[in-house]
Amino acid sequence: MTRTHPEFVLLDAQQCDFLGGPVAINVASRTAALLPSIARAYGCRVGNDRTQVVIFLSLPRSQAVVRDLSQGAPVAAIFSRPKTHKSLQLKGERADVLPLSPGDREIMRAYRAAFSDEICGLGYSDAFVRALVAGVDEEAVGVRFRVSSAFEQTPGPHAGERLGAKV
Repeated sequence: MTRTHPEFVLLDAQQCDFLGGPVAINVASRTAALLPSIARAYGCRVGNDRTQVVIFLSLPRSQAVVRDLSQGAPVAAIFSRPKTHKSLQLKGERADVLPLSPGDREIMRAYRAAFSDEICGLGYSDAFVRALVAGVDEEAVGVRFRVSSAFEQTPGPHAGERLGAKV
């Protein structure tokens, strides 16, 4: 039987909790000419169906990524906990760039607090931390995508392994 719709990854509850932080989140895309773009994200929200993720980007700090995604480029996001280096990578075939929804700014502020606590606990200076999470207060958008593949990226023998049940 031929599939008429793409398969998506169903994230498990533990993965969804991990994505909520405290994690560093970087989002990447590319131009039609395959030139990469990358930006830091400031939190995320996992959809109720656990196949969809919305990542929050500062517009002033992520113009190239937003441009590429708006033109239909694929998306990749890496979530990495600084304290342990545990990392997951999610990919989507395409993404929608949307205005923030009610409650998203609060998620971004909670992200800032949790991530700041995490890296301050590792000895980083307050000035460094404030600069790193400054995008939380800037004009922002949500980047929504369905997860088409997920990978374990924690350094070690399982790095690069494909994760998740397909739905």
